[in-house]
Amino acid sequence: MASAPHIGTLVPDFTLPGGVLTGDRFERRDYALSLQRGRPLVLAFYPGDDTSVCTKQLCSYSSGLEQFQDQDAEVWGISPQDVDSHERFARKYDLRMPLLADTDRRVARAFGVAAPGIGLRRAVFLIGADGTLRWKHVALLGATFQSLDTLARQLADTATA
Repeated sequence: MASAPHIGTLVPDFTLPGGVLTGDRFERRDYALSLQRGRPLVLAFYPGDDTSVCTKQLCSYSSGLEQFQDQDAEVWGISPQDVDSHERFARKYDLRMPLLADTDRRVARAFGVAAPGIGLRRAVFLIGADGTLRWKHVALLGATFQSLDTLARQLADTATA
């Protein structure tokens, strides 16, 4: 498994296809990390669409988007499923954050979260507006996830650091 970016280092750029549910439309486009510069970003890697823990995690983040937006941050969910799967998942649970398709697990490998057998480890990376990694959590087991409150607190802490 590749080494994840280290705190304080520039996060490697990537571009992935994805989409976001806006109203009743699922808007597809490519998402480039470099185009997000100037705003904090939460990258939430999750193993699979419409699975028990992943559904709880992304529903929690989606329902609490205003806490991220209050800190001028955006949240991107990343998993190995394709954009069609992401659209079904977003529509089923009314998820309002971009869901990105890392079907070849290239980005998961670059972040050190690719895992044989399960695809990828559940992980969260907080990237500062300057593109550097400010905080991360990579789960050994994917049975739990970082709470909305934890992420909001970490965002606030990194903004003042």
